[in-house]
Order: sequence, then structure tokens, then C-alpha cells
Amino acid sequence: MLDTHARKYIQPLIDWTADFLDRFNITANQVTKAAFVMGIFSGVAILFNQPVLAVALLWFSGFLDAVDGSIARKHNAASSWGTLMDITFDRLVELSVILGLAWRYPGVQFLLLLLTAGIIFSMTVFLTVGVLTEKKGIKSFYYQAGLAERTEGFIFLSLMSLLPGWIHVVTGLFMAAVTFTAIQRLWEAKRIL
Repeated sequence: MLDTHARKYIQPLIDWTADFLDRFNITANQVTKAAFVMGIFSGVAILFNQPVLAVALLWFSGFLDAVDGSIARKHNAASSWGTLMDITFDRLVELSVILGLAWRYPGVQFLLLLLTAGIIFSMTVFLTVGVLTEKKGIKSFYYQAGLAERTEGFIFLSLMSLLPGWIHVVTGLFMAAVTFTAIQRLWEAKRIL
């Protein structure tokens, strides 16, 4: 929801960063890889009980994940390979945080497993609709908006990392939001397809 409706407010900063990195001939794919590495280290930071560092790395990784697309569009260089890397790396970053949390807080492992199942369900619908529909958006494929997009996921993951006493509640809310989003996307897909 925030990715769809609030992006316009942060887009100037994303574009400025893309222009800045472009001065150094840094490509979109290089930014995608840097965002991936930074995001993976977010999960590692959780393992070492550094939640503030983990959240900072996660959000900076997410910011760079938006910058890469701006660089690609600026050069009319968006590619299928870049899109594949971007989507795959996004999921691996999320999984690194979930795995870090599962390692650090074993009592919530089953809820984290259910959350992961919800993410798989939602992403399956999201990606399948993106392939099957002829609609295009700013991305390389049709982007289905929903209640829980990547920014909401980062908010939940941040709260789970920073508030371990509330991790059961936050994980349950995250799982409910992701599942609701999957159903929301299925309903839209039925109408579109």
C-alpha cells in the first residue's frame, strides 16, 4: 500500500541518489547487488544481536532497491535479468531476516514458518498475475498493489527485530496482512484475467 501510494513523496530522493551514483558510472545491476549484500547482512546482524544495525541495513538496502530501477529507467536499460535479480534478491533479503529472527528467538519459529508460507502464497499470486496480464506499470511487469507491500513488510520486520517481547504479536499481524494481501490480489486477478 505504501509502495503504491507514498512512493511519490520519496521519489525525488531516489532520483537524486540515482543521478549521484550515475556520475560514477554505477549501473543498476551493481546497485541491485549492493542492496542484496546489505540486506543479507541485516539477517546476520540479527544473529549477532544487533537489532538497530539490522534495521538500518534493511532500510538502506530497501532504499537502494528502489534506486536501481530509477537508474535502469534513466538509461532505458531495464532488463528481464535485472527484474529477475531484483525480485529474487528481495525475497532472499526477507528470508535472511526471518531466518535471523528464527535463530535468535526459537519460540517463534512456527509463526515465522507460517509467515514464510504466507509470503510464498502472496508472491506466487503476485508474480503469476504479473506474467499473465498484459497491463504494464512503472515496473517491468504488472505490479499488483495490496495491503502489505515491501515497505509494510520492512515495518513489520523492523518491529519484530526491535521489539522481541512483541515478536509473537507482530509476526501474527504480519502473517495476517500478507495473507489478506494474497487474497486481495487473487480477487483482483479474477477480475483482470
